[in-house]
Amino acid sequence: MAVSDPFSKILISEGIISPEQLAEAIRVSGSSSSKVHDEVIKLGYAPPEKVMAALGKAYRLTVIDLTGMAVPQDIVELLPESVARENTIFPLSEMGSVLRLATSDPTDMELQEKLRFILNRDVEMSLAPRQQIVEAINRHYGLSDGESADSMIQEMTDTAIDFTETAVEQASAAAAEEASDSPVVKLCNLIITEAVQLRASDIHIEPFEDRIRIRYRIDGRLVERDNPPRRLLGAILSRIKILSKLDIAERRRSQDGRIKLTADGKDYDLRVSVLPTNHGQSVVMRVLDKDNIRVGIRQLGLSEQDFRQFKNLIRRPNGIILVTGPTGSGKTTTLYASLNELNRPDTKIITAEDPVEYYLQGINQVEIKHQIGLDFARVIRAMLRQAPNVILVGEMRDTETAQMGIQASLTGHLVFSTLHTNDAPGAITRMIDMGVPAYLVASSVVAVLAQRLVRVVCTKCKQPHQPLDSQIQEAGITPEQLKTATFMKGRGCVNCQKSGYKGRLGIFELMVMNNKIRELAFQGAATTDIRRAAVATGMTVMFEDGIDKALRGITTLDEVFRVSKKAE
Repeated sequence: MAVSDPFSKILISEGIISPEQLAEAIRVSGSSSSKVHDEVIKLGYAPPEKVMAALGKAYRLTVIDLTGMAVPQDIVELLPESVARENTIFPLSEMGSVLRLATSDPTDMELQEKLRFILNRDVEMSLAPRQQIVEAINRHYGLSDGESADSMIQEMTDTAIDFTETAVEQASAAAAEEASDSPVVKLCNLIITEAVQLRASDIHIEPFEDRIRIRYRIDGRLVERDNPPRRLLGAILSRIKILSKLDIAERRRSQDGRIKLTADGKDYDLRVSVLPTNHGQSVVMRVLDKDNIRVGIRQLGLSEQDFRQFKNLIRRPNGIILVTGPTGSGKTTTLYASLNELNRPDTKIITAEDPVEYYLQGINQVEIKHQIGLDFARVIRAMLRQAPNVILVGEMRDTETAQMGIQASLTGHLVFSTLHTNDAPGAITRMIDMGVPAYLVASSVVAVLAQRLVRVVCTKCKQPHQPLDSQIQEAGITPEQLKTATFMKGRGCVNCQKSGYKGRLGIFELMVMNNKIRELAFQGAATTDIRRAAVATGMTVMFEDGIDKALRGITTLDEVFRVSKKAE
C-alpha cells in the first residue's frame, strides 16, 4: 500500500497517525504479509474505531459497532460458520436477496465474488474491527455443536464414567488423541480458546479437596472462571500432558512442556508447567502471543524525554543496559522491543534465555540447559567467539554471569540484561553485592531502566473521575497539576469484562549513568545516595511517571499506588 492511496491520505490528513508511524506499519505489514490497517491497530498507533472510520471514509462503507449486538438466528444461519471463521466476516441483516455482512478488510476485492458464488446471492459489505467480528462469531455460533463450557462440565458430571487419575493414566496417549469428540477434550480446548479471547497471559488449573479451580490472569489480575468437579482432574491433566508431550504417568515430579495452537486465526505458544501439590498436580499455562513482542519502543509507554534517551542509548556500540523489575513487570517485552529496533541485516544479535519464550526472526537465540551444564556464563563465553554486535543475557543471576556480561561489554559489545530489583539505583548496589568489583560496575553500566505495569483505563467506558482528597495528598499532586488534570475511570462494560480497565502500559524510571553516579558506584555508596544523585541530574522516578499518566487519564491513582510507592 503506497502513501498515495485514499486510506493512507486520510490517516495522515486527519492526524490519526504520523507519516513515520504509517511507514513503520507498511514495513511491518510487508514483512508479515498482513494488512496495513491491521498493523496500525496492532502497533497501537491508533484505536480500532478511528482506523475503521478512516477505512470507511476511504472505501465509502458504513462502520458498524458489533459490541453486544444480537443478530437473529435465522440471519446467522444464512452464513455457514466455516465461511464466517475462515474469512472473518459476520452476517448482519437480509434485504430481499442481498445479505449484509461485516468485514474488517475492505481491500479484499475477491472476497465478495467468492461469497456470491458460495452463497448464491448478492452481498453488501459494512466495516467493523476484526476483534469485534471474532467476538460476534463466537457469541452467535459458539462451538461447533453449540455447547458452552458450563454445559460440557455438566455433561461430564452427569456421565457415569470414573475419571480417576489411575484409570486415565492407564489409557494410551494415542487413544486419548483419537477421542477428539470426548467432553474432556472439548473442555480443555474451550478453556484455552476462551483464555486467548479474553487476552489472558496465564491459565491456572489448581486442584483442591473437592473441586478444581480454573483462573485466568488478565491484565495482571487473576479472575476465577470455572470450578469443575474434582473427579475430572485426571482427565484434564492427561489431556494437557498429551498436548504438551509430557509423561502422563509421572505424578511425583514437576514437568515443563510446550503447546502450539491456532486460535482466531493466530498462532500461539503455551508454556506448560506441571507441579505436584498436596491435592494433586497443579498446571499453569503461560500464553505467549507473538503480537506482544512486535511492539515498538514508542508503544511501551516511556515519556518523551525517556523515549529519546533510551533510543539513543540502545544505539551505543558497547556497554550494559539493565532492565529491572519483579516477575511479570514487562521486562521481556521491553528487551524484545529494543532488539526489534536493532534487528538489521548488518547487526548480529545473540540471546541467552532461560527458556526462550518468543522466537524472533533474524536473531540467534540460545536456550539455557542447566542439566547439561549449558548455563549463562558458558553460553556468554561461547557467544563472544561468534563475533556478535549485541548480546542479550536473560538474567544476571550470579557473580559469574554478571562478570561475563561486563567482560563482554568492555570488549566492544552492547549487552542487555535483567535484574530483580525494586528500582533503578538498586541495580548498582545489587551487582556490587553479588561480588562484581565496584570499578567494573561503574565503568560498564551505561543505563538502568526500572519498570512496572499499570492497567489502562478502558477507552469504551471511561468517564471523568474525581479522586479522594486523601489520594491526591498521598500522590503529592500540586494545585497547579490539579488545574490541568483529566482523571478518568472506567465504569465497566462488555469490552473490558466489567473491570473498567483494558490493556496495560509501563511506568518507568530511566537512570542514565553520569560522572557523579559512576563516582558513587565506584565508592560503593548506598542506594539512597545514588537515587538522590540521579534525581538531581534529571531522572523521573517511577512513582512520578505513574502519577503523570494518572493525571492524563491513561490510568488511575489506585493502579499507581498498587504497583509503586512514593520515594522517601
